[in-house]
Amino acid sequence: MHTTFHLNSAQDISSDLLDAIKAAYKSKPITIIVEEEEDLSQEMKIILDNRLQEDESTYITAKESVDMLKKSYGL
Repeated sequence: MHTTFHLNSAQDISSDLLDAIKAAYKSKPITIIVEEEEDLSQEMKIILDNRLQEDESTYITAKESVDMLKKSYGL
């Protein structure tokens, strides 16, 4: 079973939530993964800004993109 809890901060982890997890999973092993949101790096911002300056007439559709990936990588 896969369950995801989305919390705004660690402060949102209440004892009620922990008790609910304990009750649901009892003695089964569980894994807790913490992912921190990261801001875009300066390099990422520059790449995105450059992409915004590209000629829109050269854009391809999502279908064309998927077709190219299938052709190149056999997806």
